[in-house]
Amino acid sequence: MSVRVRVPAKVNVQLAVGGARPDGFHDLANVFLAVGMYDEITVTPADELRVTCSGPYAEQVPLDRTNLAARAALTLAQRRGLDPAVHIHIAKDIPVAGGMAGGSADGAGALLACDALWGAGASREELLEICAELGSDVPFSLVGGAALGVGRGERLTALEVGGTFYWVFAMAEGGLSTPAVFREFDRMAQGREVPEPVASAELLEALAKGDADALAAAVSNDLQPAALSLFPELAETLEAGREAGALAALVSGSGPTTAFLARDAEAAEKVAEALRESRTCRAVRVAAGPVAGATVL
Repeated sequence: MSVRVRVPAKVNVQLAVGGARPDGFHDLANVFLAVGMYDEITVTPADELRVTCSGPYAEQVPLDRTNLAARAALTLAQRRGLDPAVHIHIAKDIPVAGGMAGGSADGAGALLACDALWGAGASREELLEICAELGSDVPFSLVGGAALGVGRGERLTALEVGGTFYWVFAMAEGGLSTPAVFREFDRMAQGREVPEPVASAELLEALAKGDADALAAAVSNDLQPAALSLFPELAETLEAGREAGALAALVSGSGPTTAFLARDAEAAEKVAEALRESRTCRAVRVAAGPVAGATVL
């Protein structure tokens, strides 16, 4: 017997970042949108816990117990007094270290799959509690759709979305460490007061109405200057997308993936083709959202 779970990537349509807290984290106002780019997690009974991975980014994925999928299995097993003897296979399609919550998706997917495989019967609330222990983006990978995350981003409020939004994602050569980007944000913020992070009313209204033009005018990412400081080449990719007709261009989360909002599916394909021809990125993908979160197949 095995259980297979599909989990989507995310784009941050707004990432407002407060100053560093005493615990080293930052308060966020993080507006997530799940998009149709997926990892698939399959769990099967085994003699011991092990992780394998396939797909275009497989060589970048840790296969030890630091992997969020393994940590998810261990945490649920510990809570239930079970032996975490499962083989977790990750079919990887979400970029690694790309600011699209690929590792978080794997953690949420493995948690849901192990709960089903073991008949653990965890409630939605318990699953979300475990997700929050695993990482700030993991709860959203479980729920999907669109949500506002506050605190570290783990406390979620579902958001209404009035239509489909079409995105183009440009994958950079190399990755960016999320902690390194936050450290650079702190360095750049020295000597100035960082305002409390607040979700944009205009952005939430644009999502609710399904208005791509209004959303384009409201998207923002407070980590973008830090990401560009560490990875200046991203500026060329952003400019290439704008020149190709994207309504908005921004770094996705902590980067280095860049995200481009398009008016419709046809416009997204045109932006994608122009980005491929620009040779400013390694690969280009088109995806639409919102989509459902972690789902047992």
